Amino acid sequence: MRWTVHGTRDVYASEWVRVSLDDVEIPRGERFEHHVVHFPHASVTAVVTDGHDRVLLIRRHRFITGQWGWEVPAGWADAGEDLAAAARREVEEETGYRPGPVRPMIAYNALSGISDMRFTAFLAEGAERIGPPSDPGESSQVEWVPLADVPRLAAQGQIQDGPSLTALTYYLAVERPP
Repeated sequence: MRWTVHGTRDVYASEWVRVSLDDVEIPRGERFEHHVVHFPHASVTAVVTDGHDRVLLIRRHRFITGQWGWEVPAGWADAGEDLAAAARREVEEETGYRPGPVRPMIAYNALSGISDMRFTAFLAEGAERIGPPSDPGESSQVEWVPLADVPRLAAQGQIQDGPSLTALTYYLAVERPP
């Protein structure tokens, strides 16, 4: 059953986000306005492994939730930028490591009930330290964390953002070599 969109009007827009009210009709005939959050850039994440059962994570504070947590490097692709190149750039900027070859693992809609936000998670096997992160505001700590610790960190709420949980879970369940 498909919803019908009769119209859209923007209620807020910036370089970061656009919010619209869409005039929608659901299959049983009810019609109402639905908020939709649009993001102007594709989002990327990267699981970076080192061949020793470790993953590269950053620790940072998120002011919106007021929480500290471990995350995989992530960010937006610039207009026209190749998504794999964006993932490599984000890893380098946030960690100070230059990742080895990257390949896509999975792409998904992060909030499909209210947003068009689309993430692509990449896997990078190996990374070379090139110096401190070029954007120190992105992380307070950069660490190689044992993969065996990831489920415990997630259960303790120390990995709590959706892109990191999705990328790490997918890696552990589908991509990780036996």
